[in-house]
Amino acid sequence: MSRAATVVPPHAWFAVSAVFHYLGPSFAVLLFPAVGVLGVAWLRIASAALIFAPITKPWRALRTAKNRTLLIAWGATLAAMNCSFYLALSHLPISLVAAIEFVGTIGLALYGVRSQRNFVAFATTIAGASMLINATWSSDPIGLAWAFLNGVLFVIYVALGHRVAQTGAGSGIEALGAAMTVAFVFVSPIGFNDAIHAFTDPTLLLAGIGVGVCSSVIPYVCDQLAMSRLPRASFALLLALLPASATIIGAIVLAQIPSGRDVVGIALVMAGVAVHRPGR
Repeated sequence: MSRAATVVPPHAWFAVSAVFHYLGPSFAVLLFPAVGVLGVAWLRIASAALIFAPITKPWRALRTAKNRTLLIAWGATLAAMNCSFYLALSHLPISLVAAIEFVGTIGLALYGVRSQRNFVAFATTIAGASMLINATWSSDPIGLAWAFLNGVLFVIYVALGHRVAQTGAGSGIEALGAAMTVAFVFVSPIGFNDAIHAFTDPTLLLAGIGVGVCSSVIPYVCDQLAMSRLPRASFALLLALLPASATIIGAIVLAQIPSGRDVVGIALVMAGVAVHRPGR
């Protein structure tokens, strides 16, 4: 992995992440009828925690009192964010959920750098998300509520992630492994009862593990490998590709074909992400 991290261009790592970032959730949507929304969330987090544990040794990062409190908060946020994300996907198209998530991201950048450029980016992103919330989907307030909750939790997740990096709670992947273990503890009381049905069907169990690998292992590791070699501004610019990848994967895997209005909304969200300038 260390050799590959230096040989493979960082943009290639990001491209892999961009594909799997929404490919995993798209597969998860297909499992909802068989395992349940929270059951799939449990399978995702449990499989990722199981894969990360022997590599990252999460007990080491959780050893100190200062790191423990921060990592527990990060892990709890990760669990709640995954659950709300899947609950939103059970009601709304993946492109809309992704767009609402990016409104929070650009809002966080605006809070960090209050510049005219970021005000324009935030306004553009909101305009794009508003176009996606058209008459068809705005009739589902429950789905929108979960989507906006996911957006808020994503902002908290990013803020806590920066805090973890600043305190030096291990490397990025080690801290993520610890947070994933904590997330597993928090999601178990609400997701295990649904997920247990998958244990009687090897195909469902393997599919659930595949969702965890595609959603929480491959994209997170690739993000770390890309960010370690890309300037922050370059990485932020590449994030503009994610709304497009969400839309394309949603269309291919879930047959969520966007309308002309949706395409314009997605383009505005991408423009806002591309224009924004991240904070320090």
